Amino acid sequence: MLSMFKSIPTHMDYKGQKLAEQIFQGIILVSAVIGFIYGLFIQQFGWTVYIMLAGFTVSCLLTLPPWPMYRKNPLSWQPAMPETPGENREKPQENPSQKKKKHK
Repeated sequence: MLSMFKSIPTHMDYKGQKLAEQIFQGIILVSAVIGFIYGLFIQQFGWTVYIMLAGFTVSCLLTLPPWPMYRKNPLSWQPAMPETPGENREKPQENPSQKKKKHK
């Protein structure tokens, strides 16, 4: 069961994030304009809110899941450098004779 959830991709590339943001903002803007005009026409502010909520819901369904259209440009990572056995990657020890003086 868990392997099924691990196979679901959860990433977007940078161009996909930009596209998702543009789609999200476009749908919100269009639904706001349509909701405002419709609410103004029928003199009911509630319909403006409903149309905005519908636009928000549609935009969330289109942009929050990592659909394949948002994963078309994957990053090409550099290959990992092999670690040599004699190499010490720990922080170098500070020499006690070279302590920094504190300013007063």
